[in-house]
Amino acid sequence: MIPAVILSAGKSTRMGSAKALLPIDSGETFLTRIILTMQSAEVEDIVVVLGHQADEIAERVVKRGLAPRLVINADYESGQLSSLLTGLRAIDRPGVTAVLLTLVDVPLVGPGTVRAVLDRYRAAHPPIVRPVDRLRHGHPIVIDRTVFDEIRRADPSIGAKPIIRSHVSPAGDVPVADEGAFCDIDTPEDYARLVGERLRLS
Repeated sequence: MIPAVILSAGKSTRMGSAKALLPIDSGETFLTRIILTMQSAEVEDIVVVLGHQADEIAERVVKRGLAPRLVINADYESGQLSSLLTGLRAIDRPGVTAVLLTLVDVPLVGPGTVRAVLDRYRAAHPPIVRPVDRLRHGHPIVIDRTVFDEIRRADPSIGAKPIIRSHVSPAGDVPVADEGAFCDIDTPEDYARLVGERLRLS
């Protein structure tokens, strides 16, 4: 089994409001769209890590009729690593071979990309699988359980990125033509640009 973990606990300081609640696509929010994408890709166990504005975000998910597992990172202000560790604690059990990880910052990834990274993992079992487009790499990523303990031992001041980068390989890089996999929305300007582009395409 490969559960999904969606990191959605941060304060979204640069955005100025919770990214999980930002509207996108016919009334969906960043978070509900990602959950629906995971469901479309037939991911069976979806965990959302919440922290800042947890109650409000959880209420929106429930009102939408979605039922991922919602877990709280009480230590979310210490950084993203704490949320990843919270997610790993929620999913790590016998039978779990890896975790599918994504960020609430990346709401537009398509189900085809999710399936592609999962298929690559199941075929070759590299320690890290990620979507790539030439020099870019995006989300979601698959992390094999052999990397879990290294992440648990990571320096909180540095986080998990160096560990993940140390395990990337050509076998785990999946070329995709999905711009959403590389579209990281961090600031009001990013969001305004995204909304404007989608209005032009609608």
